[in-house]
Amino acid sequence: MIPTWLHVLAIISLLVGALSALIIAVDIKRHPQPMAVMNAVWPISGLYAGPLALWGYGRFGRAAPYGTSHEKHPRLEQPHAGMAQHSSHDGAAETPHFAIVGKGAAHCGAGCTLGDILAEWLVFFVPAIAVWFGWHSLFDEKIFAVWILDFIVAFGFGIAFQYHAIKPMSDLSPSQVLIAAIKADTLSLTAWQVGMYGFMAIAHFGLFAGLLGAALDVNSAEFWFMMQIAMVCGFMTAYPVNAWLIRKGIKEAM
Repeated sequence: MIPTWLHVLAIISLLVGALSALIIAVDIKRHPQPMAVMNAVWPISGLYAGPLALWGYGRFGRAAPYGTSHEKHPRLEQPHAGMAQHSSHDGAAETPHFAIVGKGAAHCGAGCTLGDILAEWLVFFVPAIAVWFGWHSLFDEKIFAVWILDFIVAFGFGIAFQYHAIKPMSDLSPSQVLIAAIKADTLSLTAWQVGMYGFMAIAHFGLFAGLLGAALDVNSAEFWFMMQIAMVCGFMTAYPVNAWLIRKGIKEAM
């Protein structure tokens, strides 16, 4: 049985996440990001990270420069004029390296978050989809089949987000940008999903089925509260991968 305090905590956490995303979205409406795709990344980050995303946006998103000049992707051209202007406005200090890596991880995580939300609700409303991905044939547990769909949809969103991060800053052809996006996002997205899946496995099998004797259903506040925590875990597992990708010049610094 799920205790009342956990249900209330889940609702509060989801409301805080939604409010954080709304605050960021309203501010971005007045102060658009120089990299257009970040207009979506920051509010999506607010959905799971809440006040942490608000702090990151206020400290390193809205006021900070676009990135540091010494960490440009070797295959990309210089940023367009809007980005150059943003990077030097009002004498703002350079974005610290940990924040650059964090924005790269959040950029990947936004695609993962959208993909996971869409996939989870899709299977909830059309359970047969889980059967197509191995439920009852390959897996006794539905969650494993859903994770396959999660990864596929998240990968699609992740590549799209990365494509729209690279394209405005390069003279590459669409196919070349797509290849660069796949190279930049595959490891990062996989690392994110590993962290997310790991925590959700603990929540599903250990905390709820094991300790509470309750199901963790998609149409519950508890499920999405656990997903908020899982996304933070995904951020932590994707962070070192993004640091390596940026250092090697495979992924553009945000």
